This record gives sequence, C-alpha cells and structure tokens, in this order.
Amino acid sequence: MKRAFVDLHLRLNSKDPTATTRAIQKSAALGYTLISVPSNPQTHPEETEQLRNLCKTAGLDFASRIDLRPRNQNELLVLLRKFRRKFEVVCTLCESKEVARQAAKDRRVDLLNFPLLDYRDRFFDRAEAELASNGLATLEIDVKPLLVLEGPARVRLLSCLRREIQVAKDYHMPVVVSSGVSNLMLLRKPREMAALASLFSLEGVSALEAVSQNPLTIVRRNREKLSGSFVAPGIRLIKEGTDC
Repeated sequence: MKRAFVDLHLRLNSKDPTATTRAIQKSAALGYTLISVPSNPQTHPEETEQLRNLCKTAGLDFASRIDLRPRNQNELLVLLRKFRRKFEVVCTLCESKEVARQAAKDRRVDLLNFPLLDYRDRFFDRAEAELASNGLATLEIDVKPLLVLEGPARVRLLSCLRREIQVAKDYHMPVVVSSGVSNLMLLRKPREMAALASLFSLEGVSALEAVSQNPLTIVRRNREKLSGSFVAPGIRLIKEGTDC
C-alpha cells in the first residue's frame, strides 16, 4: 500500500503568491500528498483559502494550521477556546515550561513545538511526555536546524533531540517530523526527511510514520471532529430527522 506523505510545517509567505505557488508545486513534485502552512491569530481566513486553492490546483491536500505562541498557560487557554474549532491542526510553540506543561495535558493541542535553534530552550522532558501520553499531543521536530546549523551547535542539538526521542518512546508519545523551512532550496523528499530523522535515533518504520501516518492521523481525527456528523469520539450522526 502506497504511503501518503505529509509536511505539516511548510512556512510560506502567502503575500508572495509566486514563491508560494513554486513551493507548493515543488512539494507535490517531491512526493507529498498533504501539506500544512502555519497561520497565526492575525492571519485573515482568505489567506488560508487561497493556500487551499493553490494546493488543490497542484494536486495536494491542504490542512489548515494555527501556531499559538502564548506567554502563559492562561493565555493558552484563551487562545484554544477561540481557535480550536477553526483549524484542522493546532500547534503550541512552547517557549516556557509553564506553557509546555499546560499544552501537553490539554487534549485540544495537537502539536508541541519547541524553539528551533537554541538547544537550551528545548526543555521537553518526562513530565511533558507523561502528560501528553494521557492526551493527544504529539511532539513535532523540524529538520530545518539540521540543514542550517554547523559544527558544535548541530552536535548539541542532535544530542538534545536524541534525548527527546528516547523520552517520547518511553511514554509511547507519537512524533511528527516536519520541514519547518521557508527556503525552497531546503525542501527535501519525504524519505530524505525520514533519513535525517535517523540522525536523532528515529529510524526505520518509526521514521517513515513520522512523515506519513502520524501527521495524517492528526488531520483525519480533527476533520472528523469538525464535521457536522461528529458527536463524540466513536459516535457519529448518521441521519437526522423526524423519521429516525
């Protein structure tokens, strides 16, 4: 059975339609089936629909995504109440331990994403993994820093990522590997992304699932929840009317 490959974190400037179209077309040519471009709370809905239409033209599926950057847990709760029902993927950018802990245990959060370039700010640990194991949050790792960092900085980041992957494995927490890139030249084929994941101890089937099944599961789950037939997990409305 052919795998459907997904990049949930393709960073595009929707105000540059030429560059955006080229990136979407290249993603399709590289073998992706579905992509997602992060929005923020200020993004106009029309921009998201334009991206969806461009993807449709290129033969790609598109999932709407919002990246939340709360300053504290209370702000995160406010943002989740406002935006959860408007997007197919909700990611929390964890820039403090307080936010990371709240996001890990909140079932409305799909992805936990930690600062890219400074390994000292990546504080994903067993506490977050244990909380996430009781919820739905998935650890997202972007490959961009592996492509742009050099020397000791890359070595330190890889060491940190290996530790995070082991923690995620210990608590059976899913992992998603995304590109996180905005530069067209940094785009890689899905299997190349999986190969890069082997550098931080995510190998074989696990690496392939991180760029296929794991992100696809998130999108399918939330599309079901956002559909009019969803009642509760495992319960769907089949028919509505007086003769039911």
